[in-house]
Amino acid sequence: MTSRLTETSVDCADPAALAAFWCAALDYTVLHADDDLVEIGPPGRDDAELLEAIRRAPVAGSLVFARVPEGKTVKNRLHLDLSPVDCTQAEEVARLEGLGARRVDVGQGEVSWVVMADPEGNELCVLRSLAPGEFSLGAGGTA
Repeated sequence: MTSRLTETSVDCADPAALAAFWCAALDYTVLHADDDLVEIGPPGRDDAELLEAIRRAPVAGSLVFARVPEGKTVKNRLHLDLSPVDCTQAEEVARLEGLGARRVDVGQGEVSWVVMADPEGNELCVLRSLAPGEFSLGAGGTA
């Protein structure tokens, strides 16, 4: 028996706004939304197709943004790592900054990845590019 990672939940103050940022960052769509919870995921599959794909092999899970009353106060214990697929790392960092992310220093020192924060301060890392001509093994990392 085994399990699959199907959702990652993120506490936040404004689920709709944070979901909009991550939809733009990942090319995801809103799967479900109400005032206090927004779920986003890869576009183009209905529930039955998604369940069958999940049963066969790991797939990209959805992100769930849940409203909570308290704000973020310390460095996340879990963060998302992104690898651009059609541009350089620098171009992706600039694109994410245009969407509302910002560079942050969490004590990472001199590394090959870029540590950023989403509009609510949740850390994320932009790793090496997977674009043709950009990818090389061993160039990734995490914060």
